[in-house]
Amino acid sequence: MVEELAQADDAISACVDAAAWALPEHELIAALDAAHRLQQRLAAVTLTLIREVDGRGTARTQGASCTAVWLRERLRLTVPAARRLVDLATVLDTGNPGIRQALADGHLSLDQARVITDTAATVQATAGTQAADKAVSLLTDWASQFDPTHLRKLGTRILDHVAPDIADAAAQAALDAEARRAARDRHLTLSEQTDGRLRLTGTLDTETAGLLRAAIDPLTAPSGPDDSRSPGQRRHDALAEVCRLALRTGELPDSGGDSAQLVVTTTYDALTRQLSSGTLDTGLSLSPETVRRLACDATILPTVLGGTGQILDVGRQRRLITGPLRRALVLRDRGCAFPGCDRPPRWCHAHHIHHWADGGPTSLSNAVLLCGHHHRHLHHSDWTVQLGRDGHPEFVPPAWLDPEQLPRRNHYHRRT
Repeated sequence: MVEELAQADDAISACVDAAAWALPEHELIAALDAAHRLQQRLAAVTLTLIREVDGRGTARTQGASCTAVWLRERLRLTVPAARRLVDLATVLDTGNPGIRQALADGHLSLDQARVITDTAATVQATAGTQAADKAVSLLTDWASQFDPTHLRKLGTRILDHVAPDIADAAAQAALDAEARRAARDRHLTLSEQTDGRLRLTGTLDTETAGLLRAAIDPLTAPSGPDDSRSPGQRRHDALAEVCRLALRTGELPDSGGDSAQLVVTTTYDALTRQLSSGTLDTGLSLSPETVRRLACDATILPTVLGGTGQILDVGRQRRLITGPLRRALVLRDRGCAFPGCDRPPRWCHAHHIHHWADGGPTSLSNAVLLCGHHHRHLHHSDWTVQLGRDGHPEFVPPAWLDPEQLPRRNHYHRRT
């Protein structure tokens, strides 16, 4: 298979720099159709390979928490996109051979295949296998005429065609299935921008959407006739106010052993002169004006750094890595330090590099942040962790995974 895919890669490479402008219109359209069909057939091959990787447990063997995370690291996919591929590969492997064959023949796109598998699962649960097979056949035929969005709308009334005697009762089942999909697909992503801002993207389920609107709508009204903020800016400011209100309640759960709080880092020189620019423990930079304002209306826990960025004051040592010592660890590692993991500090444990039970000290030079999965993995695998010359953690893979055992680092939390 590898050799055949290499041959296909060579053939496609020859087309990349081809002079598309020289093609007559009918050949241009034919080439576009052929490229799209080839993309769909390659998707079928990709799903087959992903299913085999998932079935073998390759991801966990190589230290990832699941196949989706491994695909993110290997293929540079987002985790939601990788998870959708794993789910579809599983469904097509355990049933629905007609959908898999239509995809392999280039008659379906991946999005159309997802719509048909979702619809088939609903029909299977409500009307049985025979009706589900009819639904797959019908929707596969319709896929040549309708895009995924329209195909999903048609799928909501598919039982009118394949099982009319139970169509009304199944309509409720379809609504329930849609609610389950909404719960499955819910997510919120916080992406750090290069200028210190955060970009929020995600999909909220119906209940959470209602909660968000109920919380921010009262705060989004213009403050007066001179309020020049756009609607988007007012929603932003409303969300900030909701967060402030939540922090003031004191009822939020602890985060890594500490109460929810802002931690601002400043240099020693700036601290001795006056409060100046700072950095949150999440890595986001704050202007001097913002730091001064926070000093007035919020609790700031300063972490004092020397001129070279060394942490000068993190509190006394203890067996448990909590309080000032944990805050120093968060400032250094910024999240799970295992290569390829993007889990934030609040999801992480503090791990003693040289075990405390074996005489290892509770200190910054003997600690590393690890999420629950990688904490367990490090204890039960041949991976080792050490601090590099710059004082940051690096992980040495087992020889069977990398014969040269070159140290690896996490790049997801890197700050520039």
